[in-house]
Amino acid sequence: MRIRWIGALCALMACVTVQAQTTLQQKVDQAAGREPLRSALVGVMVQDMKGNVLAQREAQRRMVSASNMKLVTTGTALHALGDGFRFETGIGYTGTVEDGTLHGDVYIVGGGDPTIGVVDTMAVKPDALFWRWKSLLKQAGISRIDGRIIGDGRAYEGHLENTTWGYDDTGTYYGAGTSALSFYENAIDYSVSAALEGEPVKVAQRYPDTPWMHFTNRSVTGPRGTGNSLYLYTTDLAPYSELRGTFAADRKPKMEHFANKYGALTCAYYFWQNLRSTGWDVSGGYADIDRDGYVRGSDFVPMEKAGSPRVIGTSLSPVLSRIVRRTNVESDNFYAEAIFRQMGEKACGVAVYDSCRVAAREVLEDLFAQAGIPTGMLDGIYQEDGSGLSRKNLLSPAFMTAYLRSMARSKAFDAFLTSLPQPGEGTLATVLPKLPAAQKARLRFKSGSMDGVLCYSGYVLDTEGHPTHVFSILVGGAAVKTSVLRDILGGLIETLL
Repeated sequence: MRIRWIGALCALMACVTVQAQTTLQQKVDQAAGREPLRSALVGVMVQDMKGNVLAQREAQRRMVSASNMKLVTTGTALHALGDGFRFETGIGYTGTVEDGTLHGDVYIVGGGDPTIGVVDTMAVKPDALFWRWKSLLKQAGISRIDGRIIGDGRAYEGHLENTTWGYDDTGTYYGAGTSALSFYENAIDYSVSAALEGEPVKVAQRYPDTPWMHFTNRSVTGPRGTGNSLYLYTTDLAPYSELRGTFAADRKPKMEHFANKYGALTCAYYFWQNLRSTGWDVSGGYADIDRDGYVRGSDFVPMEKAGSPRVIGTSLSPVLSRIVRRTNVESDNFYAEAIFRQMGEKACGVAVYDSCRVAAREVLEDLFAQAGIPTGMLDGIYQEDGSGLSRKNLLSPAFMTAYLRSMARSKAFDAFLTSLPQPGEGTLATVLPKLPAAQKARLRFKSGSMDGVLCYSGYVLDTEGHPTHVFSILVGGAAVKTSVLRDILGGLIETLL
């Protein structure tokens, strides 16, 4: 009798489990069968941690990933580099030191640290960082510099930006591109305000100073209600930039953030300024190094070939786990690209994008092998960059959930999981706003959005904080506001709890 009772109970539990799975699948199908998702491309995969499928739709289809690609970049970097990895910036010099005077140049040797000069609580403030650099010079017996301050960004080869990024994106702060030596995330802040309709927009550069740049304002104050379409067009080929687009007459003044293509020169300029303001005698000016290896000053005239400085010490970035946390919570493209390029540099000795992709692929193969996941699942990813800004980045929901399950077996999983935001944090600030705090704590996932694209991928946790499910919901080609998609997809995620 007892055996029959236990058998009946097991059958009932199995029935409930199947019913729950069917309900989830039905909800996915119902949402995908109604507008606005019916006319869009919708991919879904929900699995438990053993890989059992709870719901799916077009799960093998590769789709534009937007910032969901940061999950791959940050996880593979934590696994390969370690959560305690730090970027290094070297201070060195050429020439000779006599009686406290350096007869030569000081070099700031970039090692990819994306946090130099940033406004971020985790980063060292510029004055404190410059104090560290000055201390290194003093320890080397240098108190006066008969030469220049040179920003050396030679460690990262290739373009600043990925060549598949949109032309308009590369002038924005989120498409600034990374360099081995950067400053303030290679961004520039401009205050903008409307004038009379048809007149130029009022523009003033705020920070940082870039006195070598030739700036032209071709923007126009547009009719009321026409919004903001300001873009800065610039390049690292020459020190020229042009502001184009319109800014509606009824819009309030604001701060716009654009791209600075001269991070190494900006860093050298600000260190030079700091030295002079704190009593150091620096006879030369500031400079950087061009693509051909020549030193160039603020007039951009190439001079002699750059030297090989004697490095006397380094400064360190925050640990990688903290940088990754900022990357995923705020969806910081600059940090993501810096991490991606560092993977290429460490694995291949070169930071061009082809090397970065090779490095990331090798880590993915290792992760999948450790987790016992067939490497054929890697057909579900095409990675173009580290941030997801390129529309050539493609992910399938099936790949993403397999990847998330493989990360759960990585030695870096705790740091990876902690880096993901909960609803109410960062880019998830307006996702599931009415969800009780206890339930928000059971969700860790990353958003990704572009025009017509919204993606959510991550983990569902139990009350002890252990992952029970992984999910990936990718939507492309949607012709509605992101807020509409956010509510629909948020409702699906809530059913997983």
